[in-house]
Amino acid sequence: MMYNWQHKQWPNFSYNTPFPEKQLLNYGLKSGHIDGLIQAMPEDTQIEAIIDLMVYEAMKTSEIEGEYLSREDVYSSIKKNLGLQPPKENIPDERAKGISELIIKLHNTFAEQLSENMLFDWHTTLMKGSKNINAGQWRKHTESMQVVSGTIGKEVVHFEAPPSSRVPKEMKAFISWFNATGSRGKQVIENPLIRSAITHLHFESIHPFEDGNGRIGRVLAEKALYQSLGKPLIISLSKTIEQDKQAYYNALKQAQRTLDITAWIHYFTQVVMDAQDDAEKLISFSFKKAVFFDKYSQQLNDRQLKVIKTMLKSGPEGFEGGMTAKKYMSTTRTSKATATRDLQELFEMGIFLRESGGRSTRYKLNI
Repeated sequence: MMYNWQHKQWPNFSYNTPFPEKQLLNYGLKSGHIDGLIQAMPEDTQIEAIIDLMVYEAMKTSEIEGEYLSREDVYSSIKKNLGLQPPKENIPDERAKGISELIIKLHNTFAEQLSENMLFDWHTTLMKGSKNINAGQWRKHTESMQVVSGTIGKEVVHFEAPPSSRVPKEMKAFISWFNATGSRGKQVIENPLIRSAITHLHFESIHPFEDGNGRIGRVLAEKALYQSLGKPLIISLSKTIEQDKQAYYNALKQAQRTLDITAWIHYFTQVVMDAQDDAEKLISFSFKKAVFFDKYSQQLNDRQLKVIKTMLKSGPEGFEGGMTAKKYMSTTRTSKATATRDLQELFEMGIFLRESGGRSTRYKLNI
């Protein structure tokens, strides 16, 4: 098996041109539409929508790698890093703090040129709470860096990265390429979708760190997109990738076996387009949520508000399984009689819709 980095022409990727102009046009139109939706919101709703998207990105990029973080910890950490949360508030999960800080750093420094020190800082930040990882430095171990799956003794090797001894040289070339292909570089790639796709694939193929390469690689792909617009793009690539992780791994696996990356670019472009669709849905949901609270917040008791806020955290996808009397009791620590009465009131007010009757009655938000 020969991998892309073992080809004589590495890292000179090739792809069929011209790239479909319709996709680039749609990308630009959607970017403008998303920005318009955000700008049309009241300031507090704008902030909440942007935070929600950051939370999705932080959580989903971790879930792709098998790490499942508390939404409360991620949400609190992002608000804290934005100066919207009391600095003394304790956030117990260091991993949540790390990925949240990384997302904020990306938004604050996207326009800056990439550097070795920037990547080391990102990695140190991301690895908070991780043990036995040499954070903030290239991998140095002599054993092969392999991407594998399967049980012990039946492992399947999907990819083997360059040996550690080659990493410093490979990363120096990658960083130079990234900066040269940006809008202020000498080898500008005008199409941001192509530059972002190559950025992610090139970085993942080097796999320069002991751990966290996938998460850093997705941050780099977003940095490339942000630079093309001159501002952060309000999307979450990781949320879209996580919805079909197998397709992502399959596309990456095939792309890492050749220098012809036409198929990879088309796959990654669709990820970006789908992420824009998801962003539109989430922004629309944030607006509806704000209108909802303006209309009903003064009519609800503290228990009802707590339950509704809990349900709304699930986003546009809806609260899994709906709200039941049992879940209501658990969330509010109240009696069955009180839970049943509160639920009935919410139904009569038109806030809840019944999904089924009898002993298994479930409710969903009418939003």
